[in-house]
Amino acid sequence: MTQNSQRIHFIAIGGSIMHSLAMSLNKAGHKVSGSDDHFYEPSKSKLKELGLLPENEGWDATRIDSSLDLVILGMHAKANNPELLKAQELGLKVLSFPEYIYEASKNKQRIVIAGSHGKTSMTAIVMHVLKDIGRDFDYMVGAQIKGFDDQVKLSDAPIIIIEGDEYLTSALDSRPKFLHYHHHIATVSGIAWDHFNVFPTLEDYVTQFELLADSSSKASTLIYCEEDNLASMIISEKDRPDVTNIPYKAHEHVVRDGITYLRLPDGEIKVEIFGYHNMQNLSGAQALLKRIGVTDDQFYKAIVTFKGAGKRMEILGKNNTTTIYTDFAHAPSKLLATTTAIKHQFPNRFLVACLELHTFSSLNKDFIEQYQNTFNNSDEAIIYINPEAAKQKGLDALTEADLRTAFNRKDIMLFNDSAELNDHLMQHSWANKNLILMSSGNFGGLNLDALQQHIL
Repeated sequence: MTQNSQRIHFIAIGGSIMHSLAMSLNKAGHKVSGSDDHFYEPSKSKLKELGLLPENEGWDATRIDSSLDLVILGMHAKANNPELLKAQELGLKVLSFPEYIYEASKNKQRIVIAGSHGKTSMTAIVMHVLKDIGRDFDYMVGAQIKGFDDQVKLSDAPIIIIEGDEYLTSALDSRPKFLHYHHHIATVSGIAWDHFNVFPTLEDYVTQFELLADSSSKASTLIYCEEDNLASMIISEKDRPDVTNIPYKAHEHVVRDGITYLRLPDGEIKVEIFGYHNMQNLSGAQALLKRIGVTDDQFYKAIVTFKGAGKRMEILGKNNTTTIYTDFAHAPSKLLATTTAIKHQFPNRFLVACLELHTFSSLNKDFIEQYQNTFNNSDEAIIYINPEAAKQKGLDALTEADLRTAFNRKDIMLFNDSAELNDHLMQHSWANKNLILMSSGNFGGLNLDALQQHIL
């Protein structure tokens, strides 16, 4: 242990962002330990490689003792977690993930990128451009970004770029995570109802972004998508003379032969990302970067090499007539944006769109109607539901009839078995067709590499 190192224990270390922070602190010289009730890839392998994977899954109060300097509590852990109860009994310092990020960045300029959709992509664009121009910065992002080894970096850099999540902080704190960062600059990419399990009405959900706007300190900046009705309404309603509001809209662009070009005053430049939503994300990132001194010339030079964030319309494989994409899309607004983007980019290719309903919201009969007409831009619409997912969440199983009514599409096909889904996709003739696989899960263990090799 180094001179200023601490003994830090993570309760729920297996989460995507929690394990990333644990690895970052371990690399910085802190003595890190952790626990979780289940570990998934890739966090399991990454923790094991650094010697941070506990010998046994599950919670064990004996891991907690007075030698610990800090306990970091993940959202996955419940209030009656035995390790948390032991830490409280001993009077140990307990911080949630966002509280720790704030503590580590108190002396930095804090930039928070929020919104129901687009925040990971916008964060990735900002990080890519700053790296390209050689600016020193810290970051916290919810996905793996090309060109960056980790999802969390904490150093002596003067600024930090934070992907701001509206979900609850922890079992001890029902406030949204993004309130803890105390932003100097914040962006709101758009607002579309999500997280039905904790925000049972649209009004409940919108309130979280109102709180974000209200939390703006004097001389701070709010950047928002003026083409999003809810984001625009909230920022305008919260207008204050001591806060600078900056609207943005989709960057001017044109699509030719499956390629997107940005329109600039002196010509056009080709970009790798596409879709109207990504043209909005690109403009939002540009407005933010301009606020911290990045010129348009610097931005456009860097953006031509940006290939997108992990699992955000990420190319799994392609040939001359077919492209296979994977995407994190699962919420209604994300499904609509993703399928629309691919169909607009390749209007003459048949689009097979496969969506896994995996989250509490998407599997809930009281929420599923929010998906109405969001699947309309695909030529073939497939939904996969693992029966165990609904059972584990205490929800009734959705039927094919339920889905056809909710999505307002009579030809939706439902699969509950990943092998049957695989067989169906294997039987396609894939010439002049695209496939998009959208999920925050893994389609019941569907072998994507084998599927790709068969199709291409």
